[in-house]
Amino acid sequence: MLDFVLCDDNSNVLMKLEKMLESIFINRNFDAQIALSTTHPEEVINYIQNHNVNVVILDIDLKSKISGLDLANIVRKKDKNIYIIFTTAHLEYGLMAYKYKTFDYLPKPITAERLEDTLVRLFEDAYGTTSKFIRLDNNKTIIKEDTIQYIQKDGMKVIFHTDTRDYEVYSSFKKILPKLSQHFVQCHKSYVVNLQKISDIDMLNNTILLSSCQKSKCYIGPKYKSKFMEVFNDGNFTNNLDSTNN
Repeated sequence: MLDFVLCDDNSNVLMKLEKMLESIFINRNFDAQIALSTTHPEEVINYIQNHNVNVVILDIDLKSKISGLDLANIVRKKDKNIYIIFTTAHLEYGLMAYKYKTFDYLPKPITAERLEDTLVRLFEDAYGTTSKFIRLDNNKTIIKEDTIQYIQKDGMKVIFHTDTRDYEVYSSFKKILPKLSQHFVQCHKSYVVNLQKISDIDMLNNTILLSSCQKSKCYIGPKYKSKFMEVFNDGNFTNNLDSTNN
C-alpha cells in the first residue's frame, strides 16, 4: 500500500484534493491511503520523521515560514525514493520545484483528470508495470506478464494461470490489480482475464476461452459483464478472436 501525505494552506482545496484522490483510489483499484492531510507544515515534518511515507503532495506557497520547497528538502534528506508532487497557482515556481526530483507538478486549480493521469503514471512507476514482469510471494518468484492467461481467486489464494504452468500465492485482487497493465480486466468476482489471450467468447454461456494448448477458460459474471465488454470492444481486442458467439 502507498501512503500519501498532503499539505495545503487552504483547507477547502485540501478537502477537494482528498475527495478526488479517494475517488481515484477506488475507481482504479489502487492500493493506497491518505495517511495525513494537514494545513500545517510542521505536522508534515513530524509525521515524515516518524512514519514511512510513499507520496507527498505539497502546495509550494503554504503562507508560512516553511514553504513546500522547504518540506521537499526535508523529505529528500529523509528518503530519496519518496514521490514528490507539487501543486501551486504560481507557475513561476515550476523550475524551482523540479530541483527536488519532483515526480510531477500540478497547476491549480487541479482537475480530476490531470490528477488521475499523474497517479496512473506514479503507480506504473512504483510497481514496475512497464517492465512487464510480475513479482510474486515477496518477490521470490517473477513471471512475465504476457504469459499470464488469467488469474483466479480461490479462497485466500490467487492462482496465476500462465502458458506453461500455474502459480499460487496468498493474496487478493485488491493488491494484484494495480500491478497489472490495461490488458487485464476483471470479468468475474473470481477471475481476471488477459484480453490479449482471449480466443473466443461465448456470450450465451458467459464463458471466455483462452488461446492456450489446453483451451483454458474462465467466466463472465453478471456484475462485470457490461464493463468487461465495454473495455474489450473499446480496446479493439476483437481482432484476437477466432469467433464470437452473440
